[in-house]
Amino acid sequence: MIEPTPTAPPVALTIAGSDSGGGAGIQADLSTFTAHDVFGASAITAVTAQHTRGVESSHVLSREAVAAQFDAVADDFAVGAAKTGMLATADIVELVAERASSVAFPLVVDPVMVATSGDRLLDRDAEAAYEALIAEATVVTPNADEATVLTDVEIADVADAVAAGRELLTLGVDAALVKGGHVPGETVTDVLVADPNAVDPDAGASGVDISRDDGAIVATFEHERVDTDATHGSGCTFSAAIAARLARGEDLLEAVGDATDFVARAIEAHYDVGRGPGAVNPQADRRSIE
Repeated sequence: MIEPTPTAPPVALTIAGSDSGGGAGIQADLSTFTAHDVFGASAITAVTAQHTRGVESSHVLSREAVAAQFDAVADDFAVGAAKTGMLATADIVELVAERASSVAFPLVVDPVMVATSGDRLLDRDAEAAYEALIAEATVVTPNADEATVLTDVEIADVADAVAAGRELLTLGVDAALVKGGHVPGETVTDVLVADPNAVDPDAGASGVDISRDDGAIVATFEHERVDTDATHGSGCTFSAAIAARLARGEDLLEAVGDATDFVARAIEAHYDVGRGPGAVNPQADRRSIE
């Protein structure tokens, strides 16, 4: 008889939509959690019919269905961190903000508004509701376009990203990570603007530019741009990697730095699947978490 050899990994929760194509959403989040040796739980907000070329249709679950999933997970598991993805409606955004206010674990808010394909994943009424959710978050991770929607700051360079990050801090979030993937250039620069009480400046990886700017910590993470359009699921994978590392006990600055390396590798070694450009590969290099 084989003796059981149970393990007790950290637990992370994703609150997001399902991607039938498997490259983004809940599917990408759970794959990313697994790559970090983190047990993944989920609360599905919507069921989408999509693939590597776009979104065909979307069915949003009820507030009650999402609440029941969140409550079931929070009641049974020692959740180490959570992340949000596609929340779809103002009602669900408000629900998640309410639940987030009652838990102690860190929350990564990825304000998913538009898919990489250009398809809209959030109704317009929900955009204003994000302010309350962001106030409950540990870190919010908008791309340049989403940061502009949230702050009215047009992102063309690092200075603009810092300005947008500072605007997001005024909402009450501990830190704002403005991603640079949508900003043209040979390199991608992600900018983290954080409350000094939320990060340990000494926890950052070597080579990361860290400074203080009028009371805020500013860290920039730069990577050479990968010459590919296969970025489906990159935002989900990025925010899930941050959540997984927070669940593993990393400091926020360390978690963001390690996650930038992780997603760069996932894009470089992307999956060549589907008739579209392909999807990122969260399993590209398990050694990246060591």
